[in-house]
Amino acid sequence: QVHVVEFGGGLVQAGGSLRLSCAASGRILSIVVMGWYRQAPGKQRELVADINSGGITNYADSVKGRFTVSRDNAKNTVSLQMNSLKPEDTAVYYCKTTAKSGLYFDNYWGQGTQVTVSS
Repeated sequence: QVHVVEFGGGLVQAGGSLRLSCAASGRILSIVVMGWYRQAPGKQRELVADINSGGITNYADSVKGRFTVSRDNAKNTVSLQMNSLKPEDTAVYYCKTTAKSGLYFDNYWGQGTQVTVSS
C-alpha cells in the first residue's frame, strides 16, 4: 500500500506565498506522476499542477506564472510553491500520486490541506 501525506497550507493574505509539500511512502515500485489538485466549496476537484518522472510539468491556466511544481524522485516528494496568491486560490489542496505498488499503477490521494487566501 502507498501512503500520501501533505504538509503546509494555512492562511495568507492576497499577494502572499505558501509552499505545500507532499511525501509518498510505503511499498512503492515506481511513481509516474505526482501532482496537486484543489477543491473549493461547491466546486469540483480540479488539477492545479503535476509533474512526471521526467520532470515534465503541467499547470492549470489559472496558476501559470504564479505556481511552481517540483519533485524529488529519490525521496518520492513533490512540492508546490504558490506565489501571488489570490482569494480564488482558496481551497483544500490534495496531493495525488500515480504509483505502482503491486502489479498495476493506481492513484493514491492525501487527506488534503486547507489553503485560505484573505482579501
